[in-house]
Amino acid sequence: MSDLAAGMLSPPRAVIFDWDNTLVDSWGCILAAMNATLRAMGQEEWSLEDAKGRVARSLRDSFPELFGERWQQARDVFYAAFEAIHIEHLAPLPGIEAMLRDLAGQGVLLAVVSNKNGAYLRQEAEHLGWNGLFHRLVGAADADADKPAPAPVGLALAGSGIAPGPDVWFCGDAEVDMHCARNTGCIPVLLRAHGPESGEFDRHPPCCHIDGGASLADLIRALS
Repeated sequence: MSDLAAGMLSPPRAVIFDWDNTLVDSWGCILAAMNATLRAMGQEEWSLEDAKGRVARSLRDSFPELFGERWQQARDVFYAAFEAIHIEHLAPLPGIEAMLRDLAGQGVLLAVVSNKNGAYLRQEAEHLGWNGLFHRLVGAADADADKPAPAPVGLALAGSGIAPGPDVWFCGDAEVDMHCARNTGCIPVLLRAHGPESGEFDRHPPCCHIDGGASLADLIRALS
């Protein structure tokens, strides 16, 4: 992260995180469930690169485009395949748990806004022992609309006394996260090992790139 970007930031009162591939490594599980769905629907399977380029929006927003009138059948296949494997595939990204506990210890309110089904999201957080770290975990279909709409951010902060805005950082790995941050006036933070690729965030640029959990915790401590 540049010194200029760091100089423009203020310490957050709250940090909202994306879940998949921001806090946990989910690509293997997502790809396996997606390819089971594509096979069942008579379509060609995706490569990992295909999945990384095409998976961002929630199922209820993306499946009607992919499968047309049969999208609900595809949904049922996907959820059955995903439910069978998602816990065994679950793996926190390096340094993430320590970062979450560090930020909670600093008094920063933590929440999650994900386009993963809300029930699966909360099962995974419970399995990892992370439920107590978050004010709320909001997944797909929990709010009236999913990311990048503002509704799930409002739900994630409800009851906290903190409103969406510049006191809130939204950390994620994908364009949809930066879009959601911009839609709600939050600070968009790209949190992943590699930086932005050319043209990736032209429409909704992040305020800064942070390469991992330890760097995020260190930055917030330094700003406080």
